[in-house]
Amino acid sequence: MARLRSIPRKIVRYARLAPARRALLVEAALWLALARLAMVFLPFRWIAGHLGVLVSHMDVVSEAASRSSQKDGYLAGEIGWAVRRAAQNLPFRAVCLPQAIAAKAMLKRRDVASVLHFGVAKGTTKPLDAHAWLDAAGVEVTGYPIAAKFTEVARFV
Repeated sequence: MARLRSIPRKIVRYARLAPARRALLVEAALWLALARLAMVFLPFRWIAGHLGVLVSHMDVVSEAASRSSQKDGYLAGEIGWAVRRAAQNLPFRAVCLPQAIAAKAMLKRRDVASVLHFGVAKGTTKPLDAHAWLDAAGVEVTGYPIAAKFTEVARFV
């Protein structure tokens, strides 16, 4: 019930945003929905094949940093904001992996290089906990801060 009462306030806050930020929020919501649907209906190996090139977590990834500009950093920050904000307000759970997938797709559309990281940790209630995070142009886009317990196992560039 409390969630229903907050809807008018959210609509007013959305209407007060700059048009560019409103458009980013809508785009982020669409990408989050697509990422969530893909995770439900498609095998992960198919999704992974569309995330980019898999590199070892031991490889130094400098391409994303070397091609970045101040404009790319600003875009990465705005996209990170939009994805995190949209994820908070969707009627389904959009946790770290759908957020990273959505942000990576949005950055790719804008020709901004990014690195999607996968990490695992020994779980407390299940054998393994997993986490995904994304960075681009020196900006922590989604999934930050990363708990110290996670060990990176793969990267997609």
